[in-house]
Amino acid sequence: MNRKKSIIAGSVSLILILGYFLFFFQKKGSERYIEAEVKRGNIEITILATGTVQPENRLEIKPPVAGRMDRVLVNEGDKLTKGQIIAWMSSTERAALIDSARSQGVEELKKWEDLYKPTPVVAPMSGTLIKRNIEPGQTFTVSDAVLVMSNRLTIKAQVDETDLAQIKINQDCDVRLDSYPDIKISSRVERIAFEAKTVNNVTTYVIDVLPLSTPEFMRSGMTANITFFVKNKENVLTVPTEFLNYENGKPFLLVKSAVDNHKEKKVEVKVGESQGKNTEILSGVEEKEKIILKVTEQEQKKSNPFMPFNNRSKKASTSGSSSGANQRSSSGSSSPPPGP
Repeated sequence: MNRKKSIIAGSVSLILILGYFLFFFQKKGSERYIEAEVKRGNIEITILATGTVQPENRLEIKPPVAGRMDRVLVNEGDKLTKGQIIAWMSSTERAALIDSARSQGVEELKKWEDLYKPTPVVAPMSGTLIKRNIEPGQTFTVSDAVLVMSNRLTIKAQVDETDLAQIKINQDCDVRLDSYPDIKISSRVERIAFEAKTVNNVTTYVIDVLPLSTPEFMRSGMTANITFFVKNKENVLTVPTEFLNYENGKPFLLVKSAVDNHKEKKVEVKVGESQGKNTEILSGVEEKEKIILKVTEQEQKKSNPFMPFNNRSKKASTSGSSSGANQRSSSGSSSPPPGP
């Protein structure tokens, strides 16, 4: 019995101690106000994506017969035209015959070189040589890709299906390569894939982006960051997105009274485009009007008497959000802001 009473007494003591600490550390909120101004500015809507530099058409040049390479006339990076002779090769039979004639002297070699001409290797299309896999004197088979060409380099961008409706053919965009992040490459959308790719339940479409002028340093396989320009509005009324409040799904702003700095009024507004940080205002407020954001500060009611320090800690929080999709609810009532 005594043990049971001791347990009960201990439990009651613990509850009292917890209640004491909860009482002394109970937090209450205080409000302060941040002020901004309705301004004119530009709203630019963009879509960001990543991609990889790849040849639009990658063509492997393979010899028609097995043999040996006599001369290679081009190097990687050279610009080629369709029909241009880029190498000379000998079939296995010619290579054996020329080697035999060379052992018999210069005159015999010249005779057979004039009678049995080498075979030219020509460029099948105009473009750039991106890979040279052969050197003079090396042998090859019909399955060996001795040279590789591409007509031009493009960027294969992965765009989420939710953004696809905002991507159009010939749309302007900028490309920045991870290898050269400070250089902007003006480009345009050339092709939008008809078939989607789904990886880890994320559906994307491949967008072919073509540089208006391909820089010399661009290489196949480079990682690229693409900015698609969807819409650009200039000289429109804007406010910081975090200042927008929502009540019953309708946006409003707290506008500072022009007569009394200690008062504000709730003004319903019509919003337009948003770029995240700033939002376009179509109607409801005028340029240079002062708007207010109410911020709640959480502070300790009383310090712990057992702690050696008696400082108060404060934590500020706002009930708003930075976009219209994540709406900030508010009752619309507030106490007057402090004067300037």
